[in-house]
Amino acid sequence: MQTTEWFPDDLRVRLAAERAMEQKQSELAEANSKIAAHARQLTEKVIESRTEIALVKSEAETLRDENTEVRHDLQRAQSAIQIAERRLWESLETIEDGFAVFDTNNCLIAANRAFLAPFQGLEEIQIGVPFARIVRLAAEEGLVDLEGSSTDDWIAEMVARWNLDDRKPLTIRFFNDTFVRIIERRTRDGDMVLLVVDMTETMARARELDDARIKAEAASRAKSAFLANMSHEIRTPMNGVLAMTELLGESDLTADQRLYLDTIRNSGEALLVIINDVLDYSRIEAGKLALTPAPFDLEKCVNDVMLLLQPSAREKGIDLLIDYDMFLPTGFVGDQGRIRQVLTNLVGNAVKFTEAGHVLVRVVGLPAIEAGHYRIHIVVEDTGIGIPEDMRQHIFGEFNQVEDQMNRSFDGTGLGLAITKRLVGLMGGEVWLDSDVGKGSSFGFHITLPAARGGDVPEPDLPDWLGQISIIDPNHVGRALVHKQLSALGLAPEVFDGLGDVPETAWSPRDVVFIAASLVAEIPTAPTASPAAMFVLCQGPVAPDMDLPPSGQVLTQPFLRHQLRDRLANLPTPVVADPPPEPPLAEQAPPQTRLQVLAAEDNKTNQLVLKKLLSAYDIDLRIAENGRETVAAYREARPDILFTDISMPLMDGKDAAREIRAYEAAHGLDPIPIVAMTAHAGAEMAAEITAAGIDHCLTKPLRRNDLAEHLRSVAPEGELPIRETE
Repeated sequence: MQTTEWFPDDLRVRLAAERAMEQKQSELAEANSKIAAHARQLTEKVIESRTEIALVKSEAETLRDENTEVRHDLQRAQSAIQIAERRLWESLETIEDGFAVFDTNNCLIAANRAFLAPFQGLEEIQIGVPFARIVRLAAEEGLVDLEGSSTDDWIAEMVARWNLDDRKPLTIRFFNDTFVRIIERRTRDGDMVLLVVDMTETMARARELDDARIKAEAASRAKSAFLANMSHEIRTPMNGVLAMTELLGESDLTADQRLYLDTIRNSGEALLVIINDVLDYSRIEAGKLALTPAPFDLEKCVNDVMLLLQPSAREKGIDLLIDYDMFLPTGFVGDQGRIRQVLTNLVGNAVKFTEAGHVLVRVVGLPAIEAGHYRIHIVVEDTGIGIPEDMRQHIFGEFNQVEDQMNRSFDGTGLGLAITKRLVGLMGGEVWLDSDVGKGSSFGFHITLPAARGGDVPEPDLPDWLGQISIIDPNHVGRALVHKQLSALGLAPEVFDGLGDVPETAWSPRDVVFIAASLVAEIPTAPTASPAAMFVLCQGPVAPDMDLPPSGQVLTQPFLRHQLRDRLANLPTPVVADPPPEPPLAEQAPPQTRLQVLAAEDNKTNQLVLKKLLSAYDIDLRIAENGRETVAAYREARPDILFTDISMPLMDGKDAAREIRAYEAAHGLDPIPIVAMTAHAGAEMAAEITAAGIDHCLTKPLRRNDLAEHLRSVAPEGELPIRETE
């Protein structure tokens, strides 16, 4: 065959083979592609699996680490709990007090040795024993003192107490004389924690303190009784000494005799002050000094103190002045006696340490926070020697005085200011001091008092015809005080230092003049006209040789506000014509009936003193020597007033007063005033005197003015008749 013949066939075969090869290659490529895709999928799955395995391994490692840390923490916590528990029980075992815990079933679950110690030998007392069983064993074995109760009653009481919601600590006594206090506390889970505290030493100490207190109280009572008795025993003869010196001073004496008498009187009064100071301070120290509030007039209280000290001030030429707040009521409720004592101490010191000038008491007040109360400030100013700054606190101490060249000539116990500070403190106030050496001092204190009913200052009711008011006084302080008081009454006074400053000495019949006593001698003897009134301002009684000017009348300083107002309100209406002649003596009012006075006194010396003190007054005086005679004399002839001693034989003054009050009540009689005269000084005695129906009390030594004040209270129109001397 020719080549041309087989070539197409061969070509066809080859082409077919190529096509078959291409097809196979295509199939192989597709198979390879599928294999590659599958391989890629497998690879991705393997990678994912490896990643997951790695994560699982990581989580497993983390969990393993956390588990290890937790185990370590748990071990540390268990170790800390064991240490804390061991320390707690070691501490509980160390303390001497018993400690126990009971569960909700009241069974013992924990206890230290101190709690179990009293139950040694009782094997039943262990963990798990009920509380009721412990109580029964303690009672039946005689471990505790049942204090007279039966065993069953004591057990029932303890179990009942255990179930209470509010339990107070309980103290029990063991057989060996030891005392324990049981304190229980229930927890939030219902367990009961029990603490048993040993109180043996505390109870012993309490008994010692109680014994010491009883002894101290007995000693204090003995001291108070001793001081009261000594005060009474000393005051009784002092009454005779001072009263007799006062009476003897009214007789004719030589200069030497009067000097001796004044020395006796001054020494006796100084001794009485010392007695009072020591007694008061002892009471304050013992806490026995009680305040007795009652309505009183504060302005009058201050004025009474100034009048009491006026003789001493007058001897030294010192003026005593009062500046009482014009807008402050006078009536308050307080302990007048103690306030007066404070004022007497302060004013007395001011007079003592002032050689020239004046002593001024200023009283001011403002309403306090509490309704009806006033905060009152009282200041005592003087122009004395003053007090150095480094000694101002020192002088308020007990028995302390300023020791320097300026005051060594002044005597005293050094208790006055200490007592003053204590008394003001008892009244809820404070004391203060300002001083300038060589110029003077100011002692002040403040207290808060309720105003008494009817204590408001009355409105002035002055005559409408008053003309010009003039004040003539070289003392600028006294002049200013009078000006202040007159201005408060709505007047407009003119002030002058002396008569030479007055434009004219011929006053109108409607004018009123206030003139110092030292200027009276300068008044013209025949003025062309006289004022309606010329008030002569005097510090104390008028000198016997002083000739009062026409229409002149004495006004003693210091004076009360109502006294000034009453003097002006009671001035007669001036007339130009001569006044009508006085009625003849036969037309005057008949003499007053004599006062019937009954006095009970067993001491002969004091009887004589009482008679002499009352001898100046035109009265009928009867003396009874004991309570029985007093009651009999009262029934025989009912007196106007009774003065009675307290300590008398057969029947004392208190029992006599009770019988008299009972007689008055049974017969429908008005009660007569009964005034006690006693040397006893104390709140207890004062309470007993008041309870017996006695109205007032005078402390010995007696003073004529005090007796006269009570006589005036029962005299007609308050006028006490003076006995005419033969």
